[in-house]
Amino acid sequence: MDLFFDDIKIGEELISPRRTITETDVVNFSGLSGDFNALHIDEEFAKNTPYKTRVAHGLLTVSVVTGLQAMMGQINNTTLGLLEIKWRFIMGVIPGDTIYAKFVAKEKKETSKKDKGVLTKSVYVYNQRDELVSEGEIILLMKRKLSNIDL
Repeated sequence: MDLFFDDIKIGEELISPRRTITETDVVNFSGLSGDFNALHIDEEFAKNTPYKTRVAHGLLTVSVVTGLQAMMGQINNTTLGLLEIKWRFIMGVIPGDTIYAKFVAKEKKETSKKDKGVLTKSVYVYNQRDELVSEGEIILLMKRKLSNIDL
């Protein structure tokens, strides 16, 4: 069931499904993005980094998190666009790590258009050991329920 802007309560927390980041994900993301940084594709180079092995692209994990949100099926038909994203990377995600996200409704703002609202969510991404690997904030343009709008 899709949630509209009006349905979401500040402080509400939702936990996503889990997804393992695979070697194939890293290789495909390198090709798609053109980011062939040695940190992601060269194991010998990566052995001499703080991670001691290759890590997934930070933006790959952010992309997967948006997919996890979509898998939840709660705002797929009520989100009109991603307005802004802020992100901080805390730990590397290694191929083979399984990540999940906690989404917390942080702020809601009405817009000048009564059929839309702006929703800010805090996002916390964890690995299989429940270690925080990254966190951020997403700001979405959302549909409002027509029954709540004074026309």
